[in-house]
Amino acid sequence: MTVALMWEARAVPGRGPELLAWARAQALPVEPLRRETLRAPQDRVLVITWWEAAYDAELPELAEPAPELVTRAVHRWRFESVDSP
Repeated sequence: MTVALMWEARAVPGRGPELLAWARAQALPVEPLRRETLRAPQDRVLVITWWEAAYDAELPELAEPAPELVTRAVHRWRFESVDSP
């Protein structure tokens, strides 16, 4: 089964590039199948990692950035892939 972990944070206004650079520099102890980093308006950064694992497997996740860099706690979601009919 493929599991996708989503990590999303919103930077303090004007610090989006710094948050993006921070997220891109974060190494995980194990390489995922795929990792993608995205940005959006309002200085938001999204990182999605894909893993070959059970839905409830313990998987490495990005940490919380420094509190002065973000406007709120990081949002995290976990999804599993489903086959097409």
